[in-house]
Amino acid sequence: MPEFKPGQPVETDDPVVIVEMGRTPLPKGRHTFQLIVVDDDGLQSAPDTREVIVLDDRLPTAVLAAPGRVQIGTDIRLDGSRSTDPAPGKIVRYIWTLVS
Repeated sequence: MPEFKPGQPVETDDPVVIVEMGRTPLPKGRHTFQLIVVDDDGLQSAPDTREVIVLDDRLPTAVLAAPGRVQIGTDIRLDGSRSTDPAPGKIVRYIWTLVS
């Protein structure tokens, strides 16, 4: 599979290519791809472009560790350090709420 880098054309004989996100991941956001085709006489088409928006809609997972019981007057340690976000995401904020 070809490796796409911004501004560097990739030439193939195949009309279909796969942008392998595990190999050269594009960051989330807007990306524009361009295609020019060449016929058997060497004539080139006008470019056609398509915008692709890479989304990160994979939810992070909150993991709250806390003791089941504590003595009155004892501090309670709440630990969210085992929470995760699928790569390449990262947890940047923790929102704690005493619900009841």
